[in-house]
Amino acid sequence: VQFVESGGGLVLPGGSLRLSCAASGFTFRNHAMSWYRQVPGKERELVATINPFGTGGATQYAGPVQGRFTISRDDAKSTMYLQMNSLKSEDTAAYYCRRTAFADNWAQGTQVTVSS
Repeated sequence: VQFVESGGGLVLPGGSLRLSCAASGFTFRNHAMSWYRQVPGKERELVATINPFGTGGATQYAGPVQGRFTISRDDAKSTMYLQMNSLKSEDTAAYYCRRTAFADNWAQGTQVTVSS
């Protein structure tokens, strides 16, 4: 099982970024997937989850990102996305993805820095 996150970068407050998570090593369409983020010195936190389309494809968001972030998936590409709009300085973190229900090893993540 492997994940490769990409799409991070430096963005001004109020800006947008789209993160990607390319997955391999398992049947992607069968699994709920999640985005997490971590700031140095703090615990990793859950940002958003998307269920398999076979069970309805429901999405859930952490309170601080509700209404600003959108999680989506493309099962044909085994890829998950996180569209982040109206970014704030407190969104600055390393962002990671993995299967929701499994303790997969963390990949390298992608750094998002929101700063003027």
